[in-house]
Amino acid sequence: MMAPLSPRLVVPVDVKKLPREQKVPLHNRWHPDIPPVADVTEGELFRVEMVDWSGGRVRDDNSADDLKFMDFTIAHYLSGPLRIVDSEGVPASPGDLLAVEICNLGPLPGDEWGYTAILERENGGGFLTDHFPSARKAIWYFEGIYACSPQIPGVRFPGLTHPGVVGTAPSLELLNIWNEREKSLSETSLETIKLCEVLHQRPLAHLPTPENCLLGKVQEGTAEWHIIANEAARTIAGRENGGNCDIKNLSRGSRIYLPVFVEGANLSTGDMHFSQGDGEISLCGAIEMSGFLELKCEIIRGGMKEYLTPVGPTPLHVSPIFEIGPVEPRFSEWLVFEGISVDESGKQHFLDASVAYKRAVLNAIEYLSKFGYSKEQDIKPKRVKGRPLGGPQLRRLPDLLSCSNHGRLPATQDRSGTSAP
Repeated sequence: MMAPLSPRLVVPVDVKKLPREQKVPLHNRWHPDIPPVADVTEGELFRVEMVDWSGGRVRDDNSADDLKFMDFTIAHYLSGPLRIVDSEGVPASPGDLLAVEICNLGPLPGDEWGYTAILERENGGGFLTDHFPSARKAIWYFEGIYACSPQIPGVRFPGLTHPGVVGTAPSLELLNIWNEREKSLSETSLETIKLCEVLHQRPLAHLPTPENCLLGKVQEGTAEWHIIANEAARTIAGRENGGNCDIKNLSRGSRIYLPVFVEGANLSTGDMHFSQGDGEISLCGAIEMSGFLELKCEIIRGGMKEYLTPVGPTPLHVSPIFEIGPVEPRFSEWLVFEGISVDESGKQHFLDASVAYKRAVLNAIEYLSKFGYSKEQDIKPKRVKGRPLGGPQLRRLPDLLSCSNHGRLPATQDRSGTSAP
């Protein structure tokens, strides 16, 4: 038995270049006619490099303006598609199941930093946008498996790195299903759609748009580009093809079983996270970063019918299966914050899991704020001129990584009777 070969690099990226300038073209939409950038043979160990979801628009600096004014039509920049073939050169076929194993992953060498953020209520918002309506940003620096932030002094924790987006290309039939159902949702009156009694501020669905559309090898401005750009699905929602799954434990040793809808499967991935909680409360709540994946694929012929049960009107209404790997940080102590189905005004709801979850999160935030942290966790350390930073003593200073809301954004009163900043 021979030692395994080093992974073959199939998609390199240069973080100093824009997504449109990459040697191997990137894309930020789902469509069956985005051509593959490389072939990969099942069983082969290969490496894919990725820019962060914003393509470098979020910067390592002392301002959150980049997030406050972010144009989310760019999301997410993905590496791929990759055409998967078997040892005989026969591509994966519609109806197959593609098993993708994560063998290794991490930040790109020389780019070992990331960020978390609260999005502006009027530009993306988040689960607690009525409490925290203004954009905020925290920068994180990586030291091996650990992350620390100058905005959150005294905190250093091991991350569980994972891709936020991994999926296969939809067939044209499935793409039409997506566009029809999401268009129907978008036509719903915003006044009738609430979450935890708070009106939605962001779009109910992100419909196709040619604005900032990047389609890999398809040259912008051509007739083909215009056709695809006007019907290609955005990458923000998770769907039958996998896509934006944001599963925090999807790390080394994990396997993802993705349905195949087009010849070759056309696998794409991106949106790397150094770590994340159970979901992204602030919509940008993972530690976002550039990174790499080292993967192996297996084609399970006819696997969709054998292993996936449709839940919907067509055989295409299936969901991927995620087999979580054995690697995660070990913690010996936890604090658990309970949430009940009662909102901030004291109103009782009937078994409302969203209200209960929101209460649990707010309880955790209130608890942490008792120990010197702001509720956004953007506290700044005191630095004495001419002396190095030292000791755990903290001092609240002006928010360097924040934006003013100019008093125009409504906010929910917290339990102390003061408005959330």
